[in-house]
Amino acid sequence: MTMRKYFGAALTAVTLVISAPAQADTLADALTHAYNHSGLLDQNRALLRAADEDVAQAVAATLPVISWAANASVSAPRAPSADLIQATASISGSLAIYDSGAGQLAVEAQKEIVLGTRQSLRDVEQNVLLNTVSAYMQVRADSEFMALRQSNVRVITQELRAAEDRFDVGEVTRTDVALAEARLASAKSLLAAAQGSLARSAEAYRNAVGRAPRSLQPASAAPVLKTIADAKAFAVRNHPSILQVQHSVSAAELSIKRGEAAMNPTASLNMQFGVNQDGTIGQQVGIGVGGTIYAGGRLSSQVRQLMARRDATRAQLHVVRLGLEQQVGNAYSFLEVARASRQAIGQQIRAARVAFRGVREEGTLGARTTIDVLNAEQELLNAQANLIAAQADEVIASYQVLAAMGLLTAEHLRLPVQNYDPAAYYNLVKDAPLITSDQGQALDRVLRSIGQ
Repeated sequence: MTMRKYFGAALTAVTLVISAPAQADTLADALTHAYNHSGLLDQNRALLRAADEDVAQAVAATLPVISWAANASVSAPRAPSADLIQATASISGSLAIYDSGAGQLAVEAQKEIVLGTRQSLRDVEQNVLLNTVSAYMQVRADSEFMALRQSNVRVITQELRAAEDRFDVGEVTRTDVALAEARLASAKSLLAAAQGSLARSAEAYRNAVGRAPRSLQPASAAPVLKTIADAKAFAVRNHPSILQVQHSVSAAELSIKRGEAAMNPTASLNMQFGVNQDGTIGQQVGIGVGGTIYAGGRLSSQVRQLMARRDATRAQLHVVRLGLEQQVGNAYSFLEVARASRQAIGQQIRAARVAFRGVREEGTLGARTTIDVLNAEQELLNAQANLIAAQADEVIASYQVLAAMGLLTAEHLRLPVQNYDPAAYYNLVKDAPLITSDQGQALDRVLRSIGQ
């Protein structure tokens, strides 16, 4: 199979899939499928579960640590009655009973990191859904572009035949026929380009949604009821990007306190129970107290470093706020431009259609040349193409407004999906359960289910 035949067959398959009436998709269907099958969402949910485990590990660090040890050795006897084998077994345990609150501060800091990671997951969800909207509208626009180009080829073909007939009877010159032939060749070239664009947008759709596009139904712009000022105020309070940075600031503050606590003395309760091969039992219980007297300024440097990182995160908060306000303003600007363009182009199309019909009729009567007819048809074609682009831009811009406000989520869109609960796994691990406990076994079942 030649490359041209292969490309044509692939393009035909894409066109048939998109236009199949038995398999129709709405924008909500595409968003639902993307939410349920996004590998990017699965990846970031796993990262959130990993952050949940950091809380469990921080909690475990505040609990008793119990360990065991067994030793056996063989030595040459120094006397006939001496034992050749020396064996001991012991169990030891320790518990931090005072650390200036460093352990609990570590737990609280990890909790803030978890809350920030949840907001990061929300932001990823918004990106997945916005990419789906863009891919959906691009396929629809390219499908309409291709249909428009096909119609254009048919119309110019008719004009060429009419020009040839008129040339045969001497009403027009060979120049008129050549102009129609050139315009037809150009239209076929643009049709091929439109077919290629549709094939590429279909692949982008497959990547965003997780399946090939079927017959995509028209989509309306998302309702946007707030003014720009209201939307900006809402965004700086509720967008996941700014909430994530706020939790990062809180975690940085807790890390500073933890660094300061590391300069204070610590106390721990220690216990050891042991037995050797002759049954001798030994046990020991005590309290250990200690602290750093001199570390070359390392601890003070660490605290200053944590303060600098806290200050950097605070500055990031300001940067993110300004960025969100800009995103909201840009999204509203795109939406207003698309709406105004759609309305103006609609008027242009009505006028261009009337003009084309009139020029074509005048051309039939000999009052217009072939090039006049072709130019009028091209004017109408350009207006129709601009309308397709403006309609797609309006829908995409409306969802960009929702994303800029932090509202482009499955929950806000009321998609028919089982919304992911970020707290479900956290509630199972936050107390650092043992693997043999009921909670630990429940965790094992959850992980097995996710792995399948």
